[in-house]
Amino acid sequence: MKNNNKQGSKLISSNKKAHFDYHLFDKFEAGISLLGTEIKSIRQNGANLKDSYIKITDDLEAYLYNCHISPYKFGNIYNHEPLRERKLLLNKKEILKILNKVKQEKYTIVPVQMYFSSRWVKLEIALAKGKKLFDKRETLKKKDIQRDIQRNK
Repeated sequence: MKNNNKQGSKLISSNKKAHFDYHLFDKFEAGISLLGTEIKSIRQNGANLKDSYIKITDDLEAYLYNCHISPYKFGNIYNHEPLRERKLLLNKKEILKILNKVKQEKYTIVPVQMYFSSRWVKLEIALAKGKKLFDKRETLKKKDIQRDIQRNK
């Protein structure tokens, strides 16, 4: 586990594809409603945000879909389903703000990273717009240039 940029928190999983595929704008911190075996599995590095996404339902509830949390080794019959939908814990004001941006400005809601904040699991989500192919190429060029600079030092 790496240290996160926030003070006193540990990074669990990050969505590297989000930075490559999207331009990220406003970021929010959301709690996640998890089962006991999910927490134990996350503590053993069993979470993956790749291909996960967030939807807001008509009754103003935010859910995380396609987030893979591995089954807990010692969970027997009470183990959780790895790809189940998980409720995000956000204020109504935050949900309304996100929903307005999504509807008016055609943003997408993307999970960026999952981390421990003291004993709670938090999810950093961002409003994002998809990158075009030439933007992705530009990102790769910048990354290659930075890598070359680091090698030459």
